Amino acid sequence: MNRFRWLPSIAVLALLAACVPSPEEDAEILTDETEEVETTIIPSIQVDESYYKTLIPYKESASRGLVVSNLYTKYDIKEVEAGLMRLSQNVFSTDDYFFQEGQYLDSNTVSNWLYRENQNSNLDPSLWGLNPSNLDASGNEMDPETRAKKAPIYLAHIVEQNYLKKTADNKVGLGGISIGLALNSIYYYQKEQYGEYYQEPIPDDVIEQKGKEIAEEVITRLRARPELQDVPIVIGLFKQEARNSIVPGTYFAYNVSDSGQNGLGDWQSIDEVYVTFPTSEEGNYYREMNDAFQNFKQDIDKYFSNYTSVIGSGFYRNQQLQKVKIEIPIQFYGKTEIIGFVQYLSGIILSQLPNDVSIEVNITSINGTEALILKEPNESEPFVHIY
Repeated sequence: MNRFRWLPSIAVLALLAACVPSPEEDAEILTDETEEVETTIIPSIQVDESYYKTLIPYKESASRGLVVSNLYTKYDIKEVEAGLMRLSQNVFSTDDYFFQEGQYLDSNTVSNWLYRENQNSNLDPSLWGLNPSNLDASGNEMDPETRAKKAPIYLAHIVEQNYLKKTADNKVGLGGISIGLALNSIYYYQKEQYGEYYQEPIPDDVIEQKGKEIAEEVITRLRARPELQDVPIVIGLFKQEARNSIVPGTYFAYNVSDSGQNGLGDWQSIDEVYVTFPTSEEGNYYREMNDAFQNFKQDIDKYFSNYTSVIGSGFYRNQQLQKVKIEIPIQFYGKTEIIGFVQYLSGIILSQLPNDVSIEVNITSINGTEALILKEPNESEPFVHIY
């Protein structure tokens, strides 16, 4: 059996009659292809309403590992998955659905879809590449510069997530699928083998247009599969940042193909952005945080001179700051010096940074992470851990 092609789509739940709930529920999973039953666990405790419960043992993605090689930075690798889960909550409630990594798009399928359309045209059309051909109207291969301007690689990666739901007859079945299309904002290319890399920016309007065109084809291919004809499918467009970026890209639009619908509905815009602090960019809605960060940094300058830098980032949704993350690499050598620094930081976090957002401060040295400071929105004291 091909382990990438099956999904544990039906589970018979074992109801617990005890008055005090157990932290776990046993369930039986029946696969579509083999009719074999295996035992799984459904946790009854949900860490937070913004997280989905997951079935145990955890089923790894059928295309596991490709995201690392296809996306440029560790920030995009994390956000393309976390952001897709976040936008999926618009359709699949965390109260009603369980999360599972994608089981339908295996590594072979995803890899083929990322090719140029002329590179694997000898295969079944359902596997043809979704990126534009590198051939001109005469059938000749374009030179690198022409290709960069007329036919860059738009689609960098595809993420699949599955959402399972308890049915009326007390079973768990596939309730929906979310697909994330990671799109390039810059096309990198070489004019000659082993030569210097050049870059061609891709305008935002082109990214959006091509992303929507690719999304239509992806929906068509998914609906051609009998097992996916009657489930809602969410599809999001993610704009990848440059290779040297220290903040991730974000999803900028999503669409829903309702159960039994062959095409897509209306596109919904997503207003999310990560901003690096300090920043020289003009932006009314993040100027206040930038000023606060500058004051925070100046206070560190006054009392501690032997640190290297302070780098911050803020996540905004609908122009409202949601969370702040700060990285502080240090050159301290004594434990007592680190303790003193952390105590001081805890104080200026409360006095200088916004109180109504989530704040995470990581203090690192050449030895690794030295301390972690976390402050939840509207809390009067941060959580501090010194390693």
